[in-house]
Amino acid sequence: MSQKGSGGVVYQQANSEYFDKRGLQRHAGSWGLWGLGVAAVISGHFSGWNLGIGQAGWGGMFIATLIIGTMYLFMILSINEMAAALPHTGGAYSFARSAMGPWGGYVTGFAETIEYVVTTAVVGVFSGLYADAIFNDLFGISLPLWAWVGIFYVIFLAINGSGVNVSFTFAFWMAIISLGVLAFFVITAIIGGNFSVDNLFDIAPEAGGSSFLPYGVASILLALPFAIWFFLGIEELPLAAEETHAPQEAIPVGAFRGMITLIASALIVLTLNPGVLGSEFLGASGEPILDGLRAVFPNDAIAPLLSLFALAGLMASFQGIMFAAGRNVYSLSRAGYYPTFLSVTNAKTKVPFVALVAGAIVGYALVVFLPILTGRDGVLLAGSLLSMAVFGAVISYALQMVAYLLLKKNLPNINRPYLSPVGNWGATVSMIIAIVVLIVLPFSPDYQEPVLWLMGAFVVGLLYFGLYTRKRLVLSPEEEFAMKNRG
Repeated sequence: MSQKGSGGVVYQQANSEYFDKRGLQRHAGSWGLWGLGVAAVISGHFSGWNLGIGQAGWGGMFIATLIIGTMYLFMILSINEMAAALPHTGGAYSFARSAMGPWGGYVTGFAETIEYVVTTAVVGVFSGLYADAIFNDLFGISLPLWAWVGIFYVIFLAINGSGVNVSFTFAFWMAIISLGVLAFFVITAIIGGNFSVDNLFDIAPEAGGSSFLPYGVASILLALPFAIWFFLGIEELPLAAEETHAPQEAIPVGAFRGMITLIASALIVLTLNPGVLGSEFLGASGEPILDGLRAVFPNDAIAPLLSLFALAGLMASFQGIMFAAGRNVYSLSRAGYYPTFLSVTNAKTKVPFVALVAGAIVGYALVVFLPILTGRDGVLLAGSLLSMAVFGAVISYALQMVAYLLLKKNLPNINRPYLSPVGNWGATVSMIIAIVVLIVLPFSPDYQEPVLWLMGAFVVGLLYFGLYTRKRLVLSPEEEFAMKNRG
């Protein structure tokens, strides 16, 4: 049977067998979610963020980090309220669907797909750069970047496919190890006397610049996308709603703990890493923490060994972001926005393995073919992919904040077990900052081309929904809730 919904869509009524083949298993509590959230993000403290110093100097990156940290804190508080009220795996798509109809749900969910699939590729590139440097130091072994990235995709497909208990346990302990590595680097850098405030301001100012802002005030805008790398992924926790015990309570607690952890870690790394190496050097480094360990332990065999632990941060994020990509594709597929076979889960582990593999194929294809198409490789490839991931992220962020405002206005009576302390004004501030980043992205001269290509792909994705899947939706839990409360 089929029925029409708002926005010119048509729904198919699925039977119980359809959902039996797409079942999930509950496992996590608030600390498991904290581990998943921190693990998903922590690679951004090991690599990627430092490219913002190359765009704006240390002072510009510091200001950009404060702005983006504020955006994320307010956004997470707003998302926590929506996640407690709508505890479905759909997450961002679910919020937007209930607030803005099928088109709003699809655009938001599709933007989030881009964010997580491309972010996994970015983490893969940085992991490959780290691994190649480490194995070259230890064993004299060097592999092409595409080979390293392929190895990591296979490893983490196996981990994510082993079951939700393995995924959450791995993420939790990798988060602990990663934070421990960062703490060790910070302590040894301070005790060893390697840190100097002067190193923060060693970039020669251009005309009109200063030691604090060597490229001028406007350069702060160019650093905003890279500051996002300190936090991108913490918003994924609502995607685990149907795999969490008591998600209405656990998600807000786990997400807030994770956000505070990441803010503290980001500010420490932002200060200590360039304070050891110098901002000019760090702004183009592909493995800043590894370079920092080399500086702290010069000509010492312990540095490459410790760097193996530094790789832990990247491995943690590979697993955490792959988890998010799989659940995002799963939820949109279960509702018919993507081909429904993508949402079938493993009969034994209840993991959406088909969705995980689909996301991995697309991500790995970007790593293999983007260098061929653009000539970008190494750090420049990572920066290009990072900008593409941020493009999808900020669209999703802005639309989620729009959804928050609309839900407060149009559905004031739905049960909200958690209320954001910053309310509408906090969501509005987050939305404005996300829109500013979206506007800035195409104007970064170093990364303009891949962002423009992705904008074209985004249009193709919209046509796919408008011309095809709009007539083939399924009444999943997210759609049932939205139809009941909004239409």
